[in-house]
Amino acid sequence: MTLIDRRSFLESAAMLTAAGAIAPRPGQAAAGTLKKAVYMDMLPKQMTTLEKFKLAVDVGFEGVEVPTAESPKQAEEFREAAVKSGLKIHSVMNQAHWDYPLSSADPEVVKKSVAGMEASIRNAKLFGASVVLLVPAVVDSKTMYRDAYKRSQQVIRERLLPLAQEQKIIIGIEEVWNKFLLSPLEFAAYVDSFQSPWVQAYFDVGNILLYGYPQDWIRTLGKRIVKIHVKDFHVDQKEERFYWRNLGDGDVDWPEVRKALGEIGYDGYITTEIDGGDAAYLKDVVGRLDRFMAGKAPVAK
Repeated sequence: MTLIDRRSFLESAAMLTAAGAIAPRPGQAAAGTLKKAVYMDMLPKQMTTLEKFKLAVDVGFEGVEVPTAESPKQAEEFREAAVKSGLKIHSVMNQAHWDYPLSSADPEVVKKSVAGMEASIRNAKLFGASVVLLVPAVVDSKTMYRDAYKRSQQVIRERLLPLAQEQKIIIGIEEVWNKFLLSPLEFAAYVDSFQSPWVQAYFDVGNILLYGYPQDWIRTLGKRIVKIHVKDFHVDQKEERFYWRNLGDGDVDWPEVRKALGEIGYDGYITTEIDGGDAAYLKDVVGRLDRFMAGKAPVAK
């Protein structure tokens, strides 16, 4: 197998064009009602899990993404809080992939990574969530790009997909600053390489702004997108520094992102992954989400 399997990559790119996934689909109606969600770490840390989930409902969120539970007891705590509060746990953010990347050359590291994903998948099943977020590989000074690609593919295909399919949980591949999957065409080809509905794309709007345009990636990935993370991002050209921002306080073209989501027919959860805060702050975040979902800038200019 070559770096990306050139033939598969080219065939996937051709299929993208043929299916109209790269270009907007003329006349397509806007997406259905999007659902507002929050990453659990944004909720006040001093509160119990149930208090956090109740607060999320009170300020206007409909769903929550939780990290991998550290124990069966914590998993049950998450499940009970969701039932009692009425807040839907819609996805699980796997926690093992940074410290123990699937792309490592060390079998023991990969073993720990697989164990973390297995726990996340079983968490998702318990919670009634549909997706587990996975950062599939990390390219660094010790891991060449081609090795990260081949190793992560192999582990996902042979050791994670069987369990995901059995439990009916989607593995949501996310693009982050891991020096991997650096273009929308490559991201699409990577997802397509598994030839399985149980591997899809978890797209983060803010992460992409450093080296692309989120609306471009959304239109290219199309129906492969199963979940969306939102955060804003600002590059200060004078200081040559970058900053994560609240929705509408950075450089993301939010009306264009909303338009792109409409063109691909996305109507799932939009999960905020930004700094947390108190009830007043969270209500403001929900208001920004509402404006974005209506096709407006999150903050009135």
